[in-house]
Amino acid sequence: MENWQAILSVIIFVSVIVLIMTEWLHLTIAALLGALLLVFTNIMTLPEAVVYIGNSHGTLGLFFGVMILVRAFEPTNIFAYLATQIVILAQGDGKRLLLGIVGIVTPICAVLPNATTVMLLAPLIPPMAQEVGVNFVPLLILMVLIANSAGLLTLVGDPATFIVGDAINISFTDYLWQLSLGGVIAIIAVVVTLPILFRKIWNTKLDNLTELPHPQINHPRVLMVGAVIVAFVLLFFVIGESLPVPVSPAAVALLGAALALLLSHHSRIDTVNNILRDIDWSTLIFFMSIFVLIGGLDKTGVIKGLSAVLATILGTNILLGSLFLLFFVGILSSVVPNIPLVVAMVPLLKQYLVSVGLAPVEVLAQNYQGQFPPEVLPLFYAMMFGATLGGNGTLVGASSNIVAAGISEQHGKRISFKTFLHYGIPTMLLQLVTLAIYVLVRFLL
Repeated sequence: MENWQAILSVIIFVSVIVLIMTEWLHLTIAALLGALLLVFTNIMTLPEAVVYIGNSHGTLGLFFGVMILVRAFEPTNIFAYLATQIVILAQGDGKRLLLGIVGIVTPICAVLPNATTVMLLAPLIPPMAQEVGVNFVPLLILMVLIANSAGLLTLVGDPATFIVGDAINISFTDYLWQLSLGGVIAIIAVVVTLPILFRKIWNTKLDNLTELPHPQINHPRVLMVGAVIVAFVLLFFVIGESLPVPVSPAAVALLGAALALLLSHHSRIDTVNNILRDIDWSTLIFFMSIFVLIGGLDKTGVIKGLSAVLATILGTNILLGSLFLLFFVGILSSVVPNIPLVVAMVPLLKQYLVSVGLAPVEVLAQNYQGQFPPEVLPLFYAMMFGATLGGNGTLVGASSNIVAAGISEQHGKRISFKTFLHYGIPTMLLQLVTLAIYVLVRFLL
């Protein structure tokens, strides 16, 4: 590939990130313009761009399906009702509310993808915050910090853990035994920051709970059928891919969405046009554009070239390599969404291992089912921790961050890049340092 194309793809990618960080352009506009520039400069053709989007059809299908599922049941008032019940259980105490969010999100994100969990639970946050009298933006940010961290608890909790686990052929139980403690440490790191980063909410106390509004559930029969649909979706999220005929999470989400649309239409609680109009198209277009931008770096050989740089810098030093990858990928993941970053980093890391003689050339095969040499596995673990926790650093670092920003905007408040940095950077740095100590003690010393 010609050098000018590689240089231009890097310039376009970096420019998009700078535009998003400085908030000169809305993040969706910046990413879409960047993706289209790749097409208009002939770095990739439009069919090639569509192929890169298609390669991530699972992520897009999952998001689209869950968005419809959540929106279809808004007329039942279930989100406002549940929000009030959570405030009552917390007895109007800010610290209990914060810890309650941690307690609710953590177990769910251990079995569901974090962005999916945010889409399901985030609609509870604005009405809950309104009843307590606090800004809902920090609560949404806390939700995504916990969701991203709890994704490390199991192999299926985060797309990054699944992609890396699949690449090194680690089983669900082996992951629990070897790596889940890292997720526990990451969550503890968030909890210890609550009295500092969320000080105003931590010290809030609602004295008179009787003054709370008590929203009533509308269309209870429709909601009962909807609960069956949601239970079906959640069940097949967990077991779908282990069935004799595997069913992907995206297919499950889309089927659930179709059933929810059918129920809304048949019961006449809302129209199909209204539901589809309210879908967060901005978030979906942002992800499609980012996949094209990453594809530009892949096609022009930028990603492959980075593997040679890794080989030069790290040599065969596993300890140095693991720590370097954890912090380098962590910082990089704070500005590059972690799903496309991990997709790009896995072949890069495999190529590096082959280049320096730490792994046989067979590992480069896409369908490789063998075991990697045990001594090189800490490199993959460190890269996975860095990619997942680095996503906590900035607004564009993880898919759940973008989803939360879209939901916040739908409720009348925009999560600015600067606002997210205030909470994200301290949390990310603390988590990366503590996980570096964990990797050293658990795998390298």
